[in-house]
Amino acid sequence: MNILTIILNIFIPPLGVALAKGIGKDFIINLILTLLFFIPGVIHAFYVTAK
Repeated sequence: MNILTIILNIFIPPLGVALAKGIGKDFIINLILTLLFFIPGVIHAFYVTAK
């Protein structure tokens, strides 16, 4: 995981997921989590980009 991915995961979680995995189900899940509650979106972004 590089520094750009970490910064994007903290400030704009859906963009970090989109760059790591593309636009798919992980992106949609992260977008919903980020819109509803910000912290679960950040956690999900780090989970998706780390695996």
